Amino acid sequence: MSDVVPQPERLWTTGTAPGIFPIIGHAITLFRQPLAFLTSLPAHGDLVEVRLGPQRAWMACHPELVHQILMDPRTYDKGGPLYDKLRLLMGDGLVTCDQEAHRRQRRLVQPSFRPSRITDYAETMGEEAELECRQWQAGEFDVSGALMALTTRVTSRVLLSDSLDAATAAEVRDCLAVIVRGLFVRMVAPIEVLFRIPTPANRRYRRALNRLHTIIDSAIEERRTGAPRNDLLGTLLATGGGSGGSTRLTEQEVHDQLITLLLTGVEAPALCLASAFRLLAAHPEVERRVHREVDAVLAGRRRPRPDDLPRLVYTRCVVDETLRMYPPGWLFTRITTTDTNLAGRRLPRGTTVLYSPYLLHHDPASFPDPDRFVPERWLPGREATVPSGAMLPFAAGNRKCMGDTFAMAEATLAIAAIASQWRLRSLPGCARQPVPAVTLGHRSLKMICEPRPRTRAGEPSPDSSVAPTVQGVRQARQDSRTAGDEGVRDA
Repeated sequence: MSDVVPQPERLWTTGTAPGIFPIIGHAITLFRQPLAFLTSLPAHGDLVEVRLGPQRAWMACHPELVHQILMDPRTYDKGGPLYDKLRLLMGDGLVTCDQEAHRRQRRLVQPSFRPSRITDYAETMGEEAELECRQWQAGEFDVSGALMALTTRVTSRVLLSDSLDAATAAEVRDCLAVIVRGLFVRMVAPIEVLFRIPTPANRRYRRALNRLHTIIDSAIEERRTGAPRNDLLGTLLATGGGSGGSTRLTEQEVHDQLITLLLTGVEAPALCLASAFRLLAAHPEVERRVHREVDAVLAGRRRPRPDDLPRLVYTRCVVDETLRMYPPGWLFTRITTTDTNLAGRRLPRGTTVLYSPYLLHHDPASFPDPDRFVPERWLPGREATVPSGAMLPFAAGNRKCMGDTFAMAEATLAIAAIASQWRLRSLPGCARQPVPAVTLGHRSLKMICEPRPRTRAGEPSPDSSVAPTVQGVRQARQDSRTAGDEGVRDA
């Protein structure tokens, strides 16, 4: 007979978030104090009922429940207040389309994110980061604006080559800033009549939305009548759909994909970078370690190259820890497509389910001392201590962010380029907590910019503990996730 004692099934707990008000529900609290509200929910259960306006929703507060949701996209499809509003902006692009349409769209777009293409994009990233650094000057500096300008140029070059001039790229950046704030308000208070009132905020939102669509339509029309180019728009225009590959994408489908990739490729990485430099300024010992590594790897160069990425191990750990503390994608919704059970609770078809990477990333059960900035958590070998499903900056399952490798390369190279030449110091009274909207990060961040000398040849190299390559980091990640993520493919 076996001596193995069967383990009891986990006893899930469910509850209701306190403070429900008629009609408005938790919308005011979620709008005014969203991060504190989220981190208060696990005290009320693993699955907690909240109200968004007149709508009931359920927040999954445990990583196992979130993993269950993400690994079953047919039952928990893209939907709910967030995606209802995003579809008005993005149409049925890769991020917002339902599960039935997703496989075809992924097959059409994924060739643009193969490893060989990421290497090409990394050249662009390093070039743009170096050019951006040349424009910086010592003194008080608008870091958020500069980083948004950088990611806008990188994304527009990858998507559209040089179709957007400097003035239009700046216009895109400004439009996106208005749109992401307006989307958040519309998500937490999904009462449509409020946003039909011609208030200044509503008018700004509609103008920004209309202008962004016009810019994208103009770029598509210019390309259709011009010479082919080797960028993502060129790929979309040349790619066939359908089972036989004979049906080309419609103009609306091309438009929706460009809007989707532009929105996801500009603001989120800029916010990640702003948060990273804010955290480095508050942790000088981490900043010094980054400087030592960058000086050793770049060896006097101003422009980081794609082949520098495997050696920028600690810099990448800084990016990982920034994404843990302040994930730009911090709150998501799903909709049940059939009657189902979650944590022992019956959820009828059409139920809104939420999950929050921010909540999971600040759970002390998964990350001891979760409010401390500790990049060493992600050094090779240490990742294995992170529970499966607890770290979700790019989601999981077949709807995992297709651009995760792109985003990590962009952030790592940008930090290396900037840190090799500049040191950013916090201004007195600078807000420590980021400002949430549809995305999360440090907005309107101003810092003091100081030029820094690079380490001279012969000075000590970075700590030996950062010597393992990024391939070693990736292998450690894979080993820790094999049990739960076997067979998972990137979107």
